[in-house]
Amino acid sequence: MISAFLRALDARARARRPALFWWRDDDCVDPSGPLDRLLHLSETHAVPVTLAVIPATTGPALAERLKGLDRVSVAVHGWSHQNHAPAREKKQELGAHRPVDVILDELSRGYTALRALHGASFVPVLVPPWNRIAPAVVEGLAGIGFEAVSTFGLARPAPLSVVNTHVDLMDWHGTRGGHPTEMLLQTILGAIAQPQPGAIGILSHHLVHDAQAWSFLEEIFDLTRGHPGCRWVSVTDPQSAAPRI
Repeated sequence: MISAFLRALDARARARRPALFWWRDDDCVDPSGPLDRLLHLSETHAVPVTLAVIPATTGPALAERLKGLDRVSVAVHGWSHQNHAPAREKKQELGAHRPVDVILDELSRGYTALRALHGASFVPVLVPPWNRIAPAVVEGLAGIGFEAVSTFGLARPAPLSVVNTHVDLMDWHGTRGGHPTEMLLQTILGAIAQPQPGAIGILSHHLVHDAQAWSFLEEIFDLTRGHPGCRWVSVTDPQSAAPRI
């Protein structure tokens, strides 16, 4: 599978259409050993990373840890990452279970708090917890300052930019560990063969990584480093987002 992946990148290089990748990591709150490991990977391999930070439970300690790290950006990961859906539904914090104005007020507070804490590292991007958000909430995001939203999968019609992820390292419904490398590379190959508008998003969750998840990040960064057939971009790169619909 590694050979097939490299051949796909070689083909992109020959066509002078490098594949674009971007990296998002969810559920960040505080400094930790796993966060240190993730930041080391970002710096060592020169790969930008966007941390989806939970506003209600973070604070100055994380801001201090991230200070001066030019490749790290901070996005708003909902408000408290609290589920408000009934037991029979999939988990949602930003679903249609509460008044829209209540949800937007929380998101506005989160936006303001993270912008104050992280300054230039802050990006006006909303990452909905569990990658789920009600359309009515999306409609109100621009009015409170957000310029983009990032979920998982194909971009849906939205009144603001969509910068989605497409490859989740974690096997949430099986082992709860990292997916096998072969499977993850196959998913990336599919995205390269049928290009998504915008960059291909790699999604990680540093707090729950096992050895396989960490190993895959090392491997994908090693395979792509310096290859003319691909490029890692930040969430704010104009080429990251799918065209506004």
